[in-house]
Amino acid sequence: MIRVLVVDDDFMVARLHSSVVAKQPGFELVAVVNNGTAALAAAQSHRPDLILLDVYLPDITGLEVLGRLRAQGHPVDVIVISAARDVESLRTAMRGGVFQYLVKPFAIGDLRDRLEEYAAHRRRVGSIDEVGQAEADQLFRGSAARAAPLPKGISATTVALVTTALRAAGDEGLSATECGEQAGLSRSSARRYLEHLVEVGEAEVRHRYGSAGRPERRYRATQPTPQP
Repeated sequence: MIRVLVVDDDFMVARLHSSVVAKQPGFELVAVVNNGTAALAAAQSHRPDLILLDVYLPDITGLEVLGRLRAQGHPVDVIVISAARDVESLRTAMRGGVFQYLVKPFAIGDLRDRLEEYAAHRRRVGSIDEVGQAEADQLFRGSAARAAPLPKGISATTVALVTTALRAAGDEGLSATECGEQAGLSRSSARRYLEHLVEVGEAEVRHRYGSAGRPERRYRATQPTPQP
């Protein structure tokens, strides 16, 4: 289970985010706090894997919390969730190694997507023993910085995971369900990313007709992983 600490000074927002975490498969809510001092104490006592961290807190800012955690060598991952829209806040968050930066207001589905992406990222990190350049690009999302802007709700990290799974499948391709199982995504999320890859020319879709019912949509990478 991925242990999560929620930090937000707005009681209703904190309750909403906590509810999303509690209902997300594979996640466990360990604590909810409403200020920076309590956040530091909770991070020390609960040792969460992930913090959903607001920037505007009543005592110290969430970015100060982030800085102190890093200074202490705390290995926790962070998703910043805030109404802070200034570039300096974003830069500070990036320097602090945050996994994602969600700008309020946002659709609650965006938070679910970020949690799903984080879980997939952890599985990806845990599944490799040695890092090559392709793995490094995926894990650090370096390819995203060189790519064109992605559509709203589409993450470069998840695009990389889905692309890897699709290329490894070769000519046989994958259904949305199969892709979701391999990439650690729900069927609907996998389908959305597969359709995005079709739109940008990285994948193609074919129909497989069975003995009855609707034809199955199967996706194949336009550039499969070369075989040794």
